[in-house]
Order: sequence, then structure tokens, then C-alpha cells
Amino acid sequence: MPLPSEPLRKLGFLTIGLFDPEDPAKGHESTLQVLELGERLGFDSAWVRHRHLQHGISSPVAVLAAATQRTKRIALGTAVIPLGWENPLRLAEDLATVDVLSGGRLNPGVSAGRPMGFDRVKDALYPETADVEELGHERARRLLGFLRGEPASDFEGTEGIEQFSRRVQPHSPGLAGRLWYGAGSLGSARWAGENGVNLLTSSVVRAEESEDFAQVQASHIRAFRAAHPDGAAARVSQGLVVVPTDSADARQRERYERYAEARLPRTRAPQGPGRVLFAPDLVGTSEQIAERLHAHAGFREVEEVAFALPFTFEQEDYEQILSDIAGKLGPALGWSPAAVG
Repeated sequence: MPLPSEPLRKLGFLTIGLFDPEDPAKGHESTLQVLELGERLGFDSAWVRHRHLQHGISSPVAVLAAATQRTKRIALGTAVIPLGWENPLRLAEDLATVDVLSGGRLNPGVSAGRPMGFDRVKDALYPETADVEELGHERARRLLGFLRGEPASDFEGTEGIEQFSRRVQPHSPGLAGRLWYGAGSLGSARWAGENGVNLLTSSVVRAEESEDFAQVQASHIRAFRAAHPDGAAARVSQGLVVVPTDSADARQRERYERYAEARLPRTRAPQGPGRVLFAPDLVGTSEQIAERLHAHAGFREVEEVAFALPFTFEQEDYEQILSDIAGKLGPALGWSPAAVG
């Protein structure tokens, strides 16, 4: 088995948090239980997806606020919040509040650009200004500035009996340094590096310079680090769908394999006018998955991962997958679990 240059240093996971629209509380509770399980298993980070007008987490910041009160150690992240749906100033207040509640464990991941399905909701989001809203990197830069403490107001002082600040309150030192940018293109990866944030890579990229997913992902990581002030030490986290089957029963293994097979055709060539490339899901024993990862050009560039859980599995499946990732796959990649308090 080929070995990476460095052992895996940080292991995380990502969940979408699906729920039944007739009983959304149960689904949200299940998501919180998955995050708690991740902490018990020694994962370094737990991330939640962001889904608007779907039966998944629409408000990850609110869910993570709840998670701060049910966990003590694990880093909590969003992967990713599409900023086209957000006011950067208000989002900065929410993120800083949750970071304070967590004791400095929040890792907000964001993305810029025109959000998926924007034309269907733009009149509800921005009834007067949809056509002039800036949805690109400047929106992310504004958020970053507010998190760093740049002025949001031209007034600071006392008015009547109330005190006012120029910067977002609460201010959480260190939060800006834990901001991640979800980049799927070479230009976005360079922007993240130039602006000194961390880079989230996922199972989706644009086929700009190659049609080999792993090579494209590796090129993004190299371009990011070349542009980042920290160079080779700049943080990158890779996210792929990974499903170890070590402790799965026969029924689970068959379902996992069907799931991956149904999604495989989209990985064979770039999709749509945007030439989007999808990574194949990795299903098999931890030894098999580790071998594939050690040979993956993108994985060989990173020391951190946040493996994505499949969308539509059952709670018992997630428990089995997470247990195998922490107990089998992680160690096969050189990772050691965090101490469980």
C-alpha cells in the first residue's frame, strides 16, 4: 500500500441532517445525537451541511448553537453556508455568538457566487435589490472583515443610556482565523489563499485544467497554498463520501453498494455547462478505502479531512459508519482519536 508523506492529523465528518417534514424535531434531534457520537468516538470535527427549502438543515448556525451545549471538545463547522442567502453583518453576529457559546470551537465554512436555485427565490430574498446584489467574493470579504473586527458602524459611544460599538458584538478573537472557504474552482482556491482563510475541498470541482478529479483537486490545493501567507502550512480539509463496511451487516453492505453504484455514472465525465466533476463514493473495508486514499492526488496534499456521510441512510447506518471511520479507517490513515473527556 502506498503511504502518504504525512499521517492524517485531523479527522472530521459531515452530515446533511435530513428530517421528515411531518416531524422535523425528530430529525434535528438525530443530527444532534450524531454530533454527540462523533465527540465520543474521538473525532476532531463535526460539520453540518446547509440546505434551503429542502428537508435538511436550513439553519446550521442554530443547530450548532444547540450542539455547543451538548458537546465539550469537538470542533463544529458549517460546510458550507452560501452567502448569497445571507447578510454578512447579521451572519457575523450569529457566528460570533455561537463561537462564544462553544468556547471557541466554531469553524464556519462559507461559499460565494450565485446560489443554486437563486432565480426561484430571489424575489423572496431580495424583492427590491435582487438584480444588483453582489453575490461574489466581495460578500465573503465583508464577512471576513466583520469577523476580524473591522468597523460595521461609524459610531461608537453612549447614546442616552445605551452603549454602542463600531464592530460586531460579541467579538470573538480567533474566529476569523477559523473561517473556511468552500472552493470548487481554481480561481476561488486562489482567492481563499490570497485572503488568508482556510480551504474546504469537497467531492465536487470544476473540470478546468483536467478531467481527472483527483488531479483537479490537487491543483486547487497547490494554487491555494501558493497564494496563502502561510504557504505549505495553510490549512486544507478534504471532503469525500466515504463508507467503510467493516462492521456492516450483509443488508447494509448491499444497500451501500447500490447507493454508490447509482451515483457512479455522474463521475465519469464533466456534467453540464459548468463542467462539474463529481468524485466517486468510496465504499469498502477500511483497508480498501485507505489504499484508494493513499493513491489519491488530492488526499496526498492534506493532513485534515471531513468525510461526508451519505444523504439518505438510517441512524443505525451512520452509527456504524462513524464507528468504523474512527476505529478502523482513521488509524489506517495514521490518525489517532482525541482523548475523550
